[in-house]
Amino acid sequence: MMLVPCPSCGHRNVSEFRYVGESKSRPVPDQTTPEQWRRYLYFHQNPLGWTRETWYHGSGCRRYFSLERHTGSNQVRRVGGRS
Repeated sequence: MMLVPCPSCGHRNVSEFRYVGESKSRPVPDQTTPEQWRRYLYFHQNPLGWTRETWYHGSGCRRYFSLERHTGSNQVRRVGGRS
């Protein structure tokens, strides 16, 4: 079982959350080619190590937040508010 630390509700079971994805900058719509949009939407890094992610607490406070998680051990080191 993995516990996810919600900034509003505290530590909860991962089943209460939805993983949204890696946190990354959204391209500017007016200045982006179709190829850049495809890369933004469908290509993900998925590295082994620390990565910044966005999560949604659907069964609790219904808020989005970001955290840093080690993809190998699921250890969490930083939690932030809305991402």
